[in-house]
Amino acid sequence: MNSTPALAPETTIAVIGRGRLGVVLARTLRQAGLAVSGPLSRGEVIPETDIALLCVPDSAIREAGTTARPRATRIGHVSGATPLDDVDFSIHPLQTFTGAESPDVFHDIGAAIAGRTPADKNIAEQLARTLGTRPFEVGDAHRAGYHAAASFASNFVLTVLDAAERLAASAGIRGDEARDLLAPLISRTVDNWLSSGATASLTGPIARGDEVTIARQRAAVDQADPALTSLFDELATATRVIARRKATV
Repeated sequence: MNSTPALAPETTIAVIGRGRLGVVLARTLRQAGLAVSGPLSRGEVIPETDIALLCVPDSAIREAGTTARPRATRIGHVSGATPLDDVDFSIHPLQTFTGAESPDVFHDIGAAIAGRTPADKNIAEQLARTLGTRPFEVGDAHRAGYHAAASFASNFVLTVLDAAERLAASAGIRGDEARDLLAPLISRTVDNWLSSGATASLTGPIARGDEVTIARQRAAVDQADPALTSLFDELATATRVIARRKATV
């Protein structure tokens, strides 16, 4: 095996892990013309390879890396939060995946990269660019914070949207209809945030200081779905902080 693999057609990559991202990564790298094995399950024998890319749960990275080390020149993982203790580099595509996406899902999205050495980081950057992503560096000291930001932007957004859907259902607007009606509001909010940030984009009763309406909303939430009342309170408190920033701008 070469000591410094380059992402040429003869570069061999073993994708380890048959989860959503592993499936899409293997498909995309293969379409890019690279020699890809996998996605392989964690129990399969890994062929000798230039790069082993671990697409496994964070808790399995150490074991998978130890297994791959004798067979691979370089080992990377795709975790956003896990440091490089057991690998040489990392690449974390900043996107949500179902496993059914076509290779263009990577085009022009961000990808957090890191490497133990400049050569390792270069491999991560080459992989990111081969996928079509825009690489940016996040070091070990900041990985957990970066990944938390991603969770707020994706996972927690779904938590809030699920709450909105449940409350719409209590008002007689259910399922597909609720999502269809709320989607334009969500899209415009995201567009405004993208262009101007949260402070400039905030609207609604908290931004206006309309405590009477906020109290009515809270009472309605408490009546419709008491499990959401504490979430409403926490979000209202956090939103008041944004509103105070808005007032001082």
